[in-house]
This record gives sequence, C-alpha cells and structure tokens, in this order.
Amino acid sequence: MLRRTAFGMLRRTAFGMLRRTAFGMLRRTAVRLYFPFAVRLLNKQINGKMKSKVTNLFQIQYPIIQGGMIWCSGWKLAAAVSNAGGLGLIGAGSMHPDVFQEHVRKMKAATQKPWGVNLPLLYPQMDEMVEIVLREKVKIVFTSAGNPKKYTAILKENGAVVVHVVANTKFAMKSQEAGVDAIVAEGFEAGGHNGSEETTTMALIPMVKKVVNIPVIAAGGIATGRQMLAAFALGAEGVQVGSRFAASEESSAHPVFKQKIVEAGDGDTKLTLKRIVPVRLIRNKFFQEVEEMENRGASLDEIKAHLGRGRAKLGMFEGDADEGELEIGQVSAIIESIKPTSVILKEMMEEFEEARKEISTGF
Repeated sequence: MLRRTAFGMLRRTAFGMLRRTAFGMLRRTAVRLYFPFAVRLLNKQINGKMKSKVTNLFQIQYPIIQGGMIWCSGWKLAAAVSNAGGLGLIGAGSMHPDVFQEHVRKMKAATQKPWGVNLPLLYPQMDEMVEIVLREKVKIVFTSAGNPKKYTAILKENGAVVVHVVANTKFAMKSQEAGVDAIVAEGFEAGGHNGSEETTTMALIPMVKKVVNIPVIAAGGIATGRQMLAAFALGAEGVQVGSRFAASEESSAHPVFKQKIVEAGDGDTKLTLKRIVPVRLIRNKFFQEVEEMENRGASLDEIKAHLGRGRAKLGMFEGDADEGELEIGQVSAIIESIKPTSVILKEMMEEFEEARKEISTGF
C-alpha cells in the first residue's frame, strides 16, 4: 500500500511538472509565432537607448532621423535633433553651395553627435555639393531624387555612410545594387515631392523589406511614437520624420508656415502637379489656382509659367501663405503645437514605449 501511494504521488508530481513545462513551452511558442514583433521589441530598449540596425549604423541613441527638408532643416534644427539623440540632417535642396558649406561648418561647431546631410541628386550644382561633402568630411549622406549610382561609390570610398530615399521596390533594389548602406522607403503621405505610384507607407515598407537585405527606414505619415511602433511592426529599423520637425522651434521655416501646419486638418493637404513632379501641398490660393488649371486641361507650359520660380521659398521661408507652396505631409492633421525638438523626441520615445507595453501585454 505504501508503495502504491508513493508511486501515485510520484506519478502526479511528474505529470504536474510535465504539464506545466508543456504549457510553458506552448505559451512561449504561441508568443513567438503569433506576436513576433512584440517579442522583438521587448528587448529593443536598453539603458534608455533604442537598439536597432539603424542606431548601430549611425551610432545614435534613438532610431529617429529628421528629414532633410527644403527651407526647414538648416544647421540649427539638425544640431538640435542630433544633440537630443536622433540623427539631424541638413537639407541641401534649398541652398546654394556657399550657403550649404556655411551650414556644414556651423553644424560641426554645434554638435559632437552624429549628423548628416540630404542631397537631392537632380540639383543642378550637385558636383559642387558633393565636393563640399568630401572636403568637409561629412560622414553621413542621404541622397534623393536621382540615381544613387552616380555618387555612392565615391562617398563610400571617402568613409561616408550612404542612404537613398525611394518610393517603390524597383528603386529600392537599384539602390542596394548601387551599394548604399540603408534605404528610406517613403510613402506618399509624405509632404513635398512624392513618388508617382502613390503607394502608402503601410504598403510600401513590407514590400521593400521583401526585396532588400539592408536596413529600411520608414518615412511618410510618421510623427508620433505609436506611428513609429507601427513602422517597426512592418519591418522598419528606424523612421524618418519630416512634418513634425518642420513645426519645431528650431525649424528655419517661417512662423506663418509653422502655424499653417498646426492649423491643418484632415484632408487639408493633397498631391498635385502630377504631370510635372508630384508634390503634396496644403490647400491654399496657389494650390486652388493650379488645381483649376489642371482640371481644365491647361498645357504643361501654361502650368510651368504660372508656377514660376521660388514658390516654395515664398511660402515656407518667407511666409506668404496665399501665393507660396506650402509643402507638408498628411500627418500635419495631428500636429497640434510648435515644440522644441528635444521635447518632440522625448514624447515620441515615451509614447513608443507606452504603446509597446500595451501591445506586448494585450494579447
């Protein structure tokens, strides 16, 4: 009888241990199979630093890159972003070479943190701009609006990390073939010039992830920590943020333009000038004139004549909210105030962490 009792206790104990072990294995397997992004993100933040391929590539604290926007991102904004833990970029697209060199030199004096520049490759004086980058030993270069093959090799030979901005999988693959170190995949929610395919960020990121094996940075429609987390769930290793930083205290945009960003609501931006170069603008007097011309079938020459030169500078830098181009993204509809850059970064990371915890414990 004693032997049977002892055997029964042993059997029940062994069965209990087996059941608990099996249940634990099943639970862990379920988490890994059905919520892989949550498991991956649980271990991303260590000692206040976000760990990803992008933070490692640029040696930055947070995987947040400030977009190199025309008329908004001079050295003051870029330095503020870098000093706060992100990656600041000087936007060269609205600068003459001498002005660009001045901003680069001021940037060197303003921060010891990693920083970079954005070069739109269709810029008419791009050879001069690249010479400045090489002479000033700029270590991080984002390129856009052109063929990355032209300058990637020489930039990398001189020790630069090179990233190219794309709007489709075709150019993502071409960028990887050209030897870039990472790709910014930008959905058409973004402000300013856009891809003609009109692919959204939600669709573009997983599409690009399938065809390249280098880090992908999500852009277009990202201004909050929750949106950043969504981008990571889609496979991005970092985010590029434009509109939110355009409406920062350090942005070089005119205060009138910043206020227009804050006032913009749902549907207040639209992609236009598709027959020339697609660009997302706030609906204003100039926008309405262009839309009316397109609707009545005006010729390209007529539209170009009306567009003239300097419309973006007029609106974004000089503050003419009626006659100027006001380039901004759809996400402007959720930007409610103008804030210091350091606060923007802090709030994004806090919201990211809060949303990450909600998701990891909510399933």
